[in-house]
Amino acid sequence: MWPRVDGMRAMELGTPDGLRARLNALVLAGRKTATTGLLAEYAEEAEGLEYVGERLALLDDDGRPVATLEITGVRRTTFGGITWEHALAEGEGDATLEEWREGHRRFWERAGTPVDDGTPVVCLAFRVVETPAP
Repeated sequence: MWPRVDGMRAMELGTPDGLRARLNALVLAGRKTATTGLLAEYAEEAEGLEYVGERLALLDDDGRPVATLEITGVRRTTFGGITWEHALAEGEGDATLEEWREGHRRFWERAGTPVDDGTPVVCLAFRVVETPAP
């Protein structure tokens, strides 16, 4: 089960090795408005898919909330079915869809879950609705 914060499910982007901080900074700057997850992770964690309108707590490396996100889109597809529009909305600076795919393949392979074009994924779109007071 994924962590809960203030009654919301939590979202932890990337890994806590500098990548999460970089991705969170992109979210807070408004450049990252989408992310992709493996459908298998939902089953492993006994979690349902997010839904439009759901609010999630975006967490930092220490499990502290850095923003509240509102889900604006949820789409199940395969890794090979991801569109350039979605990859671009991930805001990570990829110049092409193939560059985005290669980076994500490397990420999941390092995490122990190699992906191919048929791997089921969940594409989420979101917006920042609140950031904690300093």
